[in-house]
Amino acid sequence: MARIIKFPISEEPVKLGFKKVRKSRRINLEDFGQLNMFDQQTKVIALNTHDSYFEQALYFDEQGDELAKEYYWKAIKAGESVADAYCNLGIIESEIDNVKAIDCFTKCLKEDPRHFEAHYNLANIYSEAGNLDLAKMHYNLAIKLEPDFGSAYYNLGLVLALKEEYEEAIDVLVRFKMMANDDQLGHANKLIETLKRTVNN
Repeated sequence: MARIIKFPISEEPVKLGFKKVRKSRRINLEDFGQLNMFDQQTKVIALNTHDSYFEQALYFDEQGDELAKEYYWKAIKAGESVADAYCNLGIIESEIDNVKAIDCFTKCLKEDPRHFEAHYNLANIYSEAGNLDLAKMHYNLAIKLEPDFGSAYYNLGLVLALKEEYEEAIDVLVRFKMMANDDQLGHANKLIETLKRTVNN
């Protein structure tokens, strides 16, 4: 499911794909002074493990179950985590139909114009489709919303390289290197070297 624009270098570049919305963990009330009524040996059995349609959809989604789509739609109709449900639906739809995926991400942004994952995922789809201007715009918006998310920098660097905006691509990839792990550093360094040679020729 990883989707990136591949820039021609000798080895396969790092694959950085879609970003799914995940429900945050429950608040631990003990952190706010609430006493725990049970001792450490007590086992609590959850009778209802999913409190909402969105959580149920997310559970099915993470299991690869087709019911995820149905429950994301139920969440949307119930008004539960609507933007997040549209975003995750967009990822599912992208495996089948990019037009439907774009529609889901756009509806997500209508609900929440600052939805980081929707901007990042839209950028991935546009870059894959060859619409580099829209990809660039959405990667830049994603970076403004989440400046520490390295994948957006890497993918933006690839888009800029394909647009032949080499110096800007190098700058973005240098910023990516500050966040990259050892494996990613090798790919980024090779790409930067390739771009520098292109600029100097």
